[in-house]
Amino acid sequence: MDFWQVFPVAVALVLVLEGFLPFLSPARWRSMVVLVAQLDDRTIRRFGLGSMLVGLGLLYLVN
Repeated sequence: MDFWQVFPVAVALVLVLEGFLPFLSPARWRSMVVLVAQLDDRTIRRFGLGSMLVGLGLLYLVN
């Protein structure tokens, strides 16, 4: 498969997954956003790094 065929599918899946919580429970999502806004930059960066590493690990396992 070509990258430009897979990339839009991957972006679409991310959008679908990101939309689940606000659709199912808007109040819980709002409170989560407030909590994340109160975190310091270092914690947010660690979470982002962890998320990227898990994503890379999953990509490695799939391919």
